[in-house]
Amino acid sequence: MKKVLLSTMLVSLLAACAGQDVKEQPKAAVEDRGAAQQQAVAQPMGQTGVEANPLKDPNNILSKRSVYFDYDKSNVKGEYKPMVEAHAKYLASHKAAKVAVQGNTDERGSREYNIALGNHRADSVRKMMNVLGVPDSQIETVSFGEEKPRATCHEESCWKENRRADIVYQGE
Repeated sequence: MKKVLLSTMLVSLLAACAGQDVKEQPKAAVEDRGAAQQQAVAQPMGQTGVEANPLKDPNNILSKRSVYFDYDKSNVKGEYKPMVEAHAKYLASHKAAKVAVQGNTDERGSREYNIALGNHRADSVRKMMNVLGVPDSQIETVSFGEEKPRATCHEESCWKENRRADIVYQGE
């Protein structure tokens, strides 16, 4: 009994829907969208003018390029690991891309000590990228020691800006 009642209601409902007029969408709007999508697919990447470079997008983690260190330290702090991991993933998927990791220090310490510390900082970032699958052929390391300060005052607020390793992509 229930099946017969349900079947009757379903047939009635379908019949009522079939009798209603359906308004058509303007065809121009539908065709324009389809044509734009086909054109975007047909054109090679880079020719549409819409392709965004993730390395230059300020909302992308890849736009961040500096790893900051504590005084007299060269270990990558936890807060910078996601950024280094993102750069490693980018490099691993873009085999032609190459970076220089530039180690820097604040002005305290001898010139020789600062060159060595800057080198340790750059190597820490390189080693982390190596573990994540980036070959040495894509990474160059260099130490500037205290020679390229980002800030020039002689106090902690400036020194912490200078204790860093910068990831610099070739061609930028």
